[in-house]
Amino acid sequence: MTEGTATDTDKALEVHLCRASEFTLEELVNAYNQTRIDYIVPMPMNVRRLQEYVYNYDVRLDYSAVAVADGQILGLCMLGVRPGRCWSTRLGVLPVKRRRGTGEMLMRDNIRTAQALGAASIMLEVIKDNEPAHQLFLKLGFYETRGLLVLRRPPGMPKIDVGAYKVQHLEKDEAIALLQRRRSVPSWLDETPSLIHAGNLAALQVELADGERGWLVYQNTTFQLGRLVLQTEAGDPCTVARVLVHALHSKYPFKDTNTENLPLDDPHLPGLLDMGYLESFRRIEMRLDLK
Repeated sequence: MTEGTATDTDKALEVHLCRASEFTLEELVNAYNQTRIDYIVPMPMNVRRLQEYVYNYDVRLDYSAVAVADGQILGLCMLGVRPGRCWSTRLGVLPVKRRRGTGEMLMRDNIRTAQALGAASIMLEVIKDNEPAHQLFLKLGFYETRGLLVLRRPPGMPKIDVGAYKVQHLEKDEAIALLQRRRSVPSWLDETPSLIHAGNLAALQVELADGERGWLVYQNTTFQLGRLVLQTEAGDPCTVARVLVHALHSKYPFKDTNTENLPLDDPHLPGLLDMGYLESFRRIEMRLDLK
């Protein structure tokens, strides 16, 4: 257990920082869920989901911070680590312990750890309208890079006729090969390592009668589709997006779809909205340069 830099209030509370690896997954899940009881988007965890989260996003529990006082977990903040960069995620503090410097203490530990690892930058996302967290990140030197959308589409056959097109359905290896060609800049959640770790990848390619064409990589689980990555190879991205998701939902009409972190300026967005995708909420991506 190591003592972190704390405010006077923190010191009065005798808050200490531990590594998340010092706790069981059950302890971390219970503490995390308590910190999110009143959150804008709660996103509750269970042990299996935490295991998947840690694996999918290269979260290092031995580098992640947990704030403790009198044997009670007050808050936690996880750290994802990939070559040359880090990602701060799942910051949470118990509602009754907020505004006492604990969140800042956890974030500063993430920053120090990232610096010690030689990372050039640390990224994070904050839900839009979560002003206390947003202001904390700005105070620590993070700056906004872009807005990101979380989208959902309920099950159902496409309701819009997109005309004739050819479609080719592809398996995992071909999907991964397509990801190597993508031109969009992914967030940590949908970087290629994240998608490969998450598994169940598939893809499809479409071509319209006039030569417009593109591809879509997605995750196909038992009950849900997600992690959509779209790319237009020729033609109008809005038109190609309509055809891509028409092909997707014609094949899987009974599956709910949820996809995260589509950039607000993605040219495929209008096509997705035309085809029944709905905005669930927004995130703001932020970055802190360490070198």
